Amino acid sequence: MKVLMVLTSHDKLGDTDHKTGFWVEEFAAPYYVFTDSGVDVTLASPKGGKPPIDPNSTTPDAQTEATERFEKDETAQHKLETTCKLDEVDPEGFDAIFYPGGHGPLWDLTNNEHSIKLIEHFWSKGKPVSAVCHAPAVLLNVKTPNGDPLVQGRTVTGFSNSEEAAVELTDVVPFLLEDELTAKGGHYRKVDDWQAYAVQDGMLITGQNPASSEQTAQRLLDVLRASL
Repeated sequence: MKVLMVLTSHDKLGDTDHKTGFWVEEFAAPYYVFTDSGVDVTLASPKGGKPPIDPNSTTPDAQTEATERFEKDETAQHKLETTCKLDEVDPEGFDAIFYPGGHGPLWDLTNNEHSIKLIEHFWSKGKPVSAVCHAPAVLLNVKTPNGDPLVQGRTVTGFSNSEEAAVELTDVVPFLLEDELTAKGGHYRKVDDWQAYAVQDGMLITGQNPASSEQTAQRLLDVLRASL
């Protein structure tokens, strides 16, 4: 089994002086769910090379077993430093696509034509598409083969309005993910802030927040095992 993980290349948090990027836990937890099960993982990003890490995801209170493992894993760190460019990816070689979150994807992956085409290719081939936390934003401009928004009529989740308010970024982000998923016709669902929650609707699997990363990846793995 081969999974393509796509990370953000965006490191600026709106018009502030703060940095952003991808959230380490949302990469590390799924990465180990996959690799510990023998999945071959390829990493990609819009610009290639090392994607920016959100500094807030490296603070002591944000650490988990997976992030601590990643810190000591030279192989995984090398893979992260050498991601391939998104426009050079051949989707035919992969069984599924997974997007870790962090605020970065709101800016550079939501409207990225290469990302949109990749997701549309996976979807048209009946292959699983998965994203966690802010990364379901990558689905907003994706269409099904008949031209409908991919999330239309499908159960989805992602970083909630109340969670965005809790981190005091409601007025910084370009849009509120919960609102946009709903506006595209998605049946948005959530649980209490910061609790693990992942939903599956056919081949679409989404997770609400960082705590949902492992559960989201495990659901994707279960789908892969059942379909191969």
